[in-house]
Amino acid sequence: MSIQPLLPLLLFAAIATLSPGGATTLATASGAHFGYRRSLPLMTGIALGLGILAAASAAGLAGLLLAIPGLAIAIRAIGTAYLLWLAVRLARSGSPHARGAAAQPTSFVGGLWLLFNNPKGWAMTLGAAASFATLADTPGRLALILGVVFASASALSLSLWCLAGQMLSRLLRRDWQWRLVNGALAALLAASILPMWLD
Repeated sequence: MSIQPLLPLLLFAAIATLSPGGATTLATASGAHFGYRRSLPLMTGIALGLGILAAASAAGLAGLLLAIPGLAIAIRAIGTAYLLWLAVRLARSGSPHARGAAAQPTSFVGGLWLLFNNPKGWAMTLGAAASFATLADTPGRLALILGVVFASASALSLSLWCLAGQMLSRLLRRDWQWRLVNGALAALLAASILPMWLD
């Protein structure tokens, strides 16, 4: 397959993964607090999770899950609780250089958990599966294409957000600055929940 038919999908995936949301906010915060290398497990979990969701959407699983109203509400509720827990944890954290500061970034499993309980991720990949179904002649092949594209786009965008967080941390010298940035990132993370419930 040539790259030309994939260009609209690549553009869609780039815009969808670069736009601010819970995952990008978490990557920025992790970069600020732990640096790029220590944030890799989180970003890998998120990127792999999005790739799996995209593949599941192409295979028809996401449509089935979202068609069951009770299950869709449960996914939203669990995702909301997890994002709020992360936001509170972020808001309460101080400077990464402070004595007794939390020393552990969110894990690979935490990144996967974030994506699997994120209705925005399910809806985005379901929309992509419907919009780009003609790219492949079988659901399995479409699942492979969407999975690779979304995982790759997510890895790239999360890396950019994480590096931005790491650069931001170099500007923060005082505890009050860290409290302000942590509070702002926590508020953005909490605000990323609203679109899940406004659909």
